Amino acid sequence: MQKKPYYITTAIAYTSGKPHIGNTYEIVLTDAIARFKRNQGYDVRFQTGTDEHGQKIEEKAAAAGVTPKQFVDGVAGQIKTIWDLMNVSYDKFIRTTDTDHEKQVQKIFKKLYEQGDIYKGTYEGMYCTPCEAFWTPSQLKDGKCPDCGREVKPAKEEAYFFRMSKYADRLMQYYEEHPEFITPVSRKNEMVNNFLKPGLQDLCVSRTSFKWGIPVDFDPKHVVYVWLDALTNYITGLGFDTDGNSDPLFKKYWPADVHVIGKDIIRFHTIYWPIFLMALGLPLPKQVFGHPWLLMDGSKMSKSKGNVIYADELVNVFGVDAVRYFVLNDMPFDNDGNITWELITERINSDLANTYGNLVSRTAAMSLKYFGGEICDKKAEEPVDAELRKTAQELYKKVCADMDAFRISDALGEIFAFLRRCNKYIDETAPWVLARDESKKDRLATVLYNLSESIVIATSLLQPFMPETAEKVFSQFNVPARAYKDLDKFGLLKNGTKVSAAETHLFDRMNYKDVEAKYEQMHAHTSKSEQEKKQNPANAPAKTSHEPEYPAEISIDDFAKVKMQIAKVLACEKVEKSDKLLKSTVQIGNETRTVVSGIAKFYTPEEMVGKKVVMITNLKPAKLRGILSEGMILCAEDADGNLKLLAPEGDIADGSGIF
Repeated sequence: MQKKPYYITTAIAYTSGKPHIGNTYEIVLTDAIARFKRNQGYDVRFQTGTDEHGQKIEEKAAAAGVTPKQFVDGVAGQIKTIWDLMNVSYDKFIRTTDTDHEKQVQKIFKKLYEQGDIYKGTYEGMYCTPCEAFWTPSQLKDGKCPDCGREVKPAKEEAYFFRMSKYADRLMQYYEEHPEFITPVSRKNEMVNNFLKPGLQDLCVSRTSFKWGIPVDFDPKHVVYVWLDALTNYITGLGFDTDGNSDPLFKKYWPADVHVIGKDIIRFHTIYWPIFLMALGLPLPKQVFGHPWLLMDGSKMSKSKGNVIYADELVNVFGVDAVRYFVLNDMPFDNDGNITWELITERINSDLANTYGNLVSRTAAMSLKYFGGEICDKKAEEPVDAELRKTAQELYKKVCADMDAFRISDALGEIFAFLRRCNKYIDETAPWVLARDESKKDRLATVLYNLSESIVIATSLLQPFMPETAEKVFSQFNVPARAYKDLDKFGLLKNGTKVSAAETHLFDRMNYKDVEAKYEQMHAHTSKSEQEKKQNPANAPAKTSHEPEYPAEISIDDFAKVKMQIAKVLACEKVEKSDKLLKSTVQIGNETRTVVSGIAKFYTPEEMVGKKVVMITNLKPAKLRGILSEGMILCAEDADGNLKLLAPEGDIADGSGIF
């Protein structure tokens, strides 16, 4: 049976600087939805990327003493690194500096011009550089930009404009016929009352006062301005062609099922974007979800305020899945969320360590202690079992309803309410008391079976939110993730399944004083790094993105812990639904291993076969896209992000050690 396509996107991140945790929330949110849909059986296409043109980029690059392309290469690399750090399962990472995107933007601009939707004129108004937006005096708030509150400057220049008013009535009609188009509904009301009803002004779609943009090919002194460039990534990333020769991906996945964006750019996605699509004769996306902001201690994050938290800092202290859980759980559907170091610590202790981790730990420990780890339902049931079973069987339907409505926090709330019910079930059945009575052994086995089955169901639902943690639990209970079509059933766990002892706790309780100490240590290191950047700003972008942070010194004993050997690539193939991963089968002496490497943009599978490479062979195996990778192939990376394999100078046997 053919899977139903599902196309989901984030807004593309602007390459003006490193994204903070508020920016990172969006990619984690979208990843959770994409993973959930995959588990439901959809053929998911998940696209993200970077928005890389504009005056602000040109100015920042000049200040850093690098070209705009060098600047955006550095920041785009940094953004992609953070997305990968957060275990995001995107299928396409588009950059608006990609050649195929730029070519299509030029063709789109020309088509709209030739059909009369774009015309040349002169713009005179107040311009906000950070927002890259023009405003009339009446639109200003206290003489400043109504979006960001910063200073604006008078600007006048020749420009091309898009006739927005031509499509306003048609857009209003679309809103009425598709009430689900904008969610939450409060965002829709804002668009209608603040923009459509007062009347749409024509939109400036080109600039001449800066050069860092896609040139208008028939009028090269103009560059395409912001939104006509940025928004079209959603179709160019699928291989859309203005001349009608679109890639099959476009025909398969467009229109998008949902654009996931921040509430601050809802206007551009629900007014400008649908009007551009109408002008191109293309169907509109099915839905736009404008999520709220993640605030730092009640205030919007801002570098100038000094209240910014970055994802990599949080991961260094709490781990990837704990950070993913916090931002998804503590962000309401239509109100801003709040984050502080203390709040995260409290949430990890209460939900992850106490509720979830403790349940898994207690259940596994009792199974090992009383039955050698073997799980078996002896059908020795009591009335309390029926309530647990019923709650488990109803859980998927509740979570599914919340996910369909993009109420991610509510979905997690349902799962953790069930986990708390499981902990209560332990108190009600008191397995440690049953264990003292030999005649109650069958009852004890049934209780532990019910708990194990409940953990498998709950963990299968938690997998999209905390994928690494879910894999640990499935590994400990020696079971695969439960298919979502079977989550309304209870009792599918096979008798005789063996539970293993965990190497470590899923989540340890944390002392906030220890968290503070780690934060202060990181902050001191960051301050030193920032000072070094100020002394040599030209090197900052490339250094940030492509140069890892190394310890100042290591001992020969530290180096000796890393086992490196020569490996020969026997076979290689692309990893399904990934544009960056290759799966290689390698020979290391008498041993054959599988390795997953992020080198697909630099080497084809055919080029890899037969190569001898340098490989770390004592690295702990890790799952990437469901494939167990048993080592790491080493590469060198230059300042532009280009990769080259490390290889021996001459012919040498595979398995040879490197010293």
